[in-house]
Amino acid sequence: MTEAAGVQAQSAGPGKRQEKVGVVTSNKMQKTVVITVERQVIHPLYKRVVRRSKNFLAHDEKNECRVGDTVRIEETRPLSARKRWRVVEVVAKATAAAPVPEVEV
Repeated sequence: MTEAAGVQAQSAGPGKRQEKVGVVTSNKMQKTVVITVERQVIHPLYKRVVRRSKNFLAHDEKNECRVGDTVRIEETRPLSARKRWRVVEVVAKATAAAPVPEVEV
């Protein structure tokens, strides 16, 4: 009986990893980006839609993410003390801001 249970435990794969879509808010670290994920919930008392946000540290192997990019992140094993997510893909690149002309006084 123990062999059958062991075989079943080995054949069952890990659960589906969570995926989230958010916006890059900081890329000042090496191979790490801060992603802000927003979600909407209904307030329990006022029954209005409230926006909640949370920051996640994600691993960016190629250092390709820039501030303002929309990215998809996936749960992974702990990579550091606070980093448990990795960037799967860049969904949309940030629009480049036009340079501000300098004014001579």
